[in-house]
Amino acid sequence: MGIEMTASQALGLWHKVTLEQVREDARDLTLRQLAVLLEIYLVPPPHTVRGLAATLNVTKPVITRALDTLGQMGLVDRVRDDLDRRSVIVKRTVAGALYLEKLGDRVIATGRKLG
Repeated sequence: MGIEMTASQALGLWHKVTLEQVREDARDLTLRQLAVLLEIYLVPPPHTVRGLAATLNVTKPVITRALDTLGQMGLVDRVRDDLDRRSVIVKRTVAGALYLEKLGDRVIATGRKLG
């Protein structure tokens, strides 16, 4: 099922959602941090720093910085891979799932207001 929108309508929806997010939530994520978070929660695990960097086409330090912030906010956890101690596995958290559920609800509600 697809949603029919013009580019202007889609940008208007994104604008309203981001405005509400900034105004109402103390956790203000950058677009890159949000992309990392969505990748972790919407794509089946496992997720590694190396894999996230490849998917987002950025360097591992970029992912590490994003994960540092997301981890401080309690939205993700990192643990060493028991099979490969050089690799770090990124884990989902309840707080992260709730954050994205609330964001999803906000997108739906905002879309309904525009429709």
